[in-house]
Amino acid sequence: MNATSRTTLVALLLAGGSSAAAQDGLGSRRQPGEIFRDCPACPQMVIVPAGSFMMGAPASEEGSEEAERPQHLVTIGEAFAVGIYEVTFAEWDACVRDGGCGGHSPDDEGWGRGSRPVMNVSWENALAYTEWLTVETGEAYRLLSEGEWEYAARAGTQTARWWGESESKQCEYANGLDRFAPCADGFDRTAPVGSFQPNAFGLYDVLGNVWEWTADCWNESYSGAPDDGGAWRLGDCSTRVLRGGSFSHFPRFLRSAYRSQPAAVRGYYLGFRVARTFER
Repeated sequence: MNATSRTTLVALLLAGGSSAAAQDGLGSRRQPGEIFRDCPACPQMVIVPAGSFMMGAPASEEGSEEAERPQHLVTIGEAFAVGIYEVTFAEWDACVRDGGCGGHSPDDEGWGRGSRPVMNVSWENALAYTEWLTVETGEAYRLLSEGEWEYAARAGTQTARWWGESESKQCEYANGLDRFAPCADGFDRTAPVGSFQPNAFGLYDVLGNVWEWTADCWNESYSGAPDDGGAWRLGDCSTRVLRGGSFSHFPRFLRSAYRSQPAAVRGYYLGFRVARTFER
């Protein structure tokens, strides 16, 4: 399939939107919490329910920044699927072998590939992977919006982290750094996905391991931000929003509300996870 045909097919599939009951392309109805995989080489997905939450952080949250305000109510009106894990090297390499992902083979820095999260990928690289998945499966894959990402990361909580407010427990739940020293978890770099506990939606490594690209353009605050969970297409679209922190970041960065813009196009701390919409 040539690039024009691939782009046209992706656009048609994504135009199908999503549905509250999560109806896939075969017309079967799936329920929140259901786990599935659309092809042998595809990421494992879980259905996240529709719902509302307060996005951003109050001024009282330790480590919070003005970019995380004003807090605002966001309503996710339709169920959608999220990758249980960050996209791995094994999944990325399958895309490259199939002629997708622009043929980009990211450097693993000598840390290993396989089940470790893919890194050294740009936003455009991540987007290319979702386009490959869309063509490979006939389903509408994409990056998460910021609103969807925070909703999924919080998994029904309003504390700074899905496990609570405590920084001291970070080493138990996420691959990051202690405030004063590396965590004694055996991982001084990226960890194989799923090495730490999942949140209530069954998602692993939403905080820590590698930063995750989202679909949104960068804005300095939430003034004028979408309240429906859609991606914010206005602002500085030369740079996209990162979420979740990484193995090399301290607790104040590993919060559900923390948002950042990249210092580089690619890096050993930059990865992503995918989302999937459903037919109406």
